[in-house]
Amino acid sequence: MADPNAEYSPKDTTKRHAYRPTIMVSALKAWAVQEQNGLKDFSLAQCKVAVILAVAHFGNIWEPSYPRNDNHAPSMFWLVNSFLAVGTFMTWKWKASSAGRGGGSPRVIMLGREQTEEWKGWMQWAFIFYHYYRVWFVYNEIRVFVSAYVWMTGFGNFLYFDKKSDFSVERFVSMILRINYFPLLLSFFLTVPLELYYVVPLHTTGFVMTMITCYVGYQLEQKLGFSYWKSRTFAIGISLLVHILFYETPAVNFLLLFSKEYHFRFQADKYSAWLGMAAGLLWGKIGEYMQWAHGFENDQRRRIASVLQFSGGVALIAFWYGMFGHISDKTTYNPIHPYVFVFAVIGWLMVRNCTRYLTECHSSLLEFLGRHTLETYVLQFHLFMSHNVQYIPVVIPGADADGAAVLKFANMLLCGAVFLTLAVWARKVTVTTQTCVVDLVKNLRGTVDTSRTVVVPQQAKEGGDKLPDVKNEEVVALTELEGGVSKEIPSTKTID
Repeated sequence: MADPNAEYSPKDTTKRHAYRPTIMVSALKAWAVQEQNGLKDFSLAQCKVAVILAVAHFGNIWEPSYPRNDNHAPSMFWLVNSFLAVGTFMTWKWKASSAGRGGGSPRVIMLGREQTEEWKGWMQWAFIFYHYYRVWFVYNEIRVFVSAYVWMTGFGNFLYFDKKSDFSVERFVSMILRINYFPLLLSFFLTVPLELYYVVPLHTTGFVMTMITCYVGYQLEQKLGFSYWKSRTFAIGISLLVHILFYETPAVNFLLLFSKEYHFRFQADKYSAWLGMAAGLLWGKIGEYMQWAHGFENDQRRRIASVLQFSGGVALIAFWYGMFGHISDKTTYNPIHPYVFVFAVIGWLMVRNCTRYLTECHSSLLEFLGRHTLETYVLQFHLFMSHNVQYIPVVIPGADADGAAVLKFANMLLCGAVFLTLAVWARKVTVTTQTCVVDLVKNLRGTVDTSRTVVVPQQAKEGGDKLPDVKNEEVVALTELEGGVSKEIPSTKTID
């Protein structure tokens, strides 16, 4: 029998079992009295989230309102996008490339953190106003945006795990909370089917799949002596095989046990996260190309590379649209989408990074929007729109379906201001909850003094905290799952 008076060490695994109840109580007490990220901060965050849920509830049942189908207004959709273009121009920032930690020539970084958030920001803007103004004709483009988000999940998480080898319980809990905490609360307290937030399980599955794949690759290298490239390629190959065996066989009908909506949504993005992982594996080589093509050594080569890269990117986007994107019948386009969306994604990345100047620039407005994509995604259904995205709330008298365009626009701005304010607040509350729970887990596991809490990289504070280092010091801020998109729903069960 273990000596109850013996001093416990969290590193002494022989004593953990004997003292587990005592240890857990001690860990809970230690967490409860923490000045930061303890019980006090956690409780305060839950009080705040209760207020947000209450506002979302009243927004969701708001009356008067009118059916969203009566708000079909393509001209307004393009008008608000033109406003976004002006805002993008006015908030355009440039920061010269700097040398890496090892010194040498300034590094040309493709898809850095700011550019990633910018990308998510303008896609989210398009998602939301696609819903609001019922612009069905951009359905295929929106589908590409959804897939781009899921692609980012595989890509960003691969870069993180491949660099950090952090397969800890803390990391897993942190990411699961970040993706699921607020959407699950909304679903439960507003009695909304989780299918409405279908990108949440998509991103959760993409994260778990990427974590497992990277862990397999890490173990192949560490335990079996595989080289880096062999271990990662083998792991990603196994992942692809699993995807094929599930999605290309009757096994996919397992998803029908949950809902037809999930059956459709998961098949629509069945390879998106996997393609993101594959891109992550090649990102080091792509970085070498960017340095060679757009570096400081050869101006003539840089000009030629810029023209060719821009032309190639435009060609890929044109290929996607000319062959697939123009298809107006969604029942024809949807089955081929998982195999072809990547042409548009690669094309965009080539165009967006076709010069060194463009890699050094970003819009702070779009970056701000991109940091709040998860919260704006789930709250748009209940605050910017209402009745689970089926209606448009009327706050300003006369701004109903037949009201004057000026009044309807003012009504949209007012609802949008409340919606965005609550989304920003919800993000802060979620991050606080996430950090507190991860600290609790670290106390329970005895790791609180031996490792630092790592919250998903994109949750670095707006004040300028740095992201954790990643391979080639590039992107990790893609684990998001933040963000996402939803399509229309004729009922609360399905979304176009």
